[in-house]
Amino acid sequence: MASATGTLRDARRSRERDIVAATRALFDERGLQDAPIEGIARAVGINKALIYRHFASKEELFVATVTLYLDELAERLRGVDPELDHVGRLREGWGRYADFCLQYPAFLDCALSLMRRPASELRERVPDAIWLRLGQAMGACIGPLAAILAAGAADGVLDVDDPDFVANRLYAQTLGTMHLARVGAGVLGAAETLPGMFAIDARRVRDACVADALAAVGVR
Repeated sequence: MASATGTLRDARRSRERDIVAATRALFDERGLQDAPIEGIARAVGINKALIYRHFASKEELFVATVTLYLDELAERLRGVDPELDHVGRLREGWGRYADFCLQYPAFLDCALSLMRRPASELRERVPDAIWLRLGQAMGACIGPLAAILAAGAADGVLDVDDPDFVANRLYAQTLGTMHLARVGAGVLGAAETLPGMFAIDARRVRDACVADALAAVGVR
């Protein structure tokens, strides 16, 4: 009986992973707004009603999908060369983060959408297990960046009084700035004239995000 229960549990978890993977694939292909439940169900090969047996709402599925992106980002951040000096590690870490935003524009959409409501409100709308996984995934991304800041501050190389706060602030700041690369254009023109547009190179935005992170902790 226990074996049968375990088999059913494993099958359920496998189906949930398939649903989340299909959701992410649609986000990457079409964007956040063009991934209906019907399309996700077709990609997995099930009826859409079955999705709601695994996820109580589309919002719950959305948060689970954001977690999948964060897991991959965390893996990249863990790959920062530990032999570099503090400034080098910070530069590489923020470069990896910005590069991830460039590679996956849908991650930007998801992460910014997630930040539109207070954490307390979101907490009330998703189950404990999903909330815990989101927190763990966020911590696995911000933690390595905060650790770089803390180590640099301890050695007097980086001007940081609260590594966790600064890491969170710069993480959110980078999301907003990298969205400019997604838009790909800026507005120019004085107030008394008709505004004009100019193209913005995505790599320029990426490099500016890294420079901003360095400047925020006293590195020119």
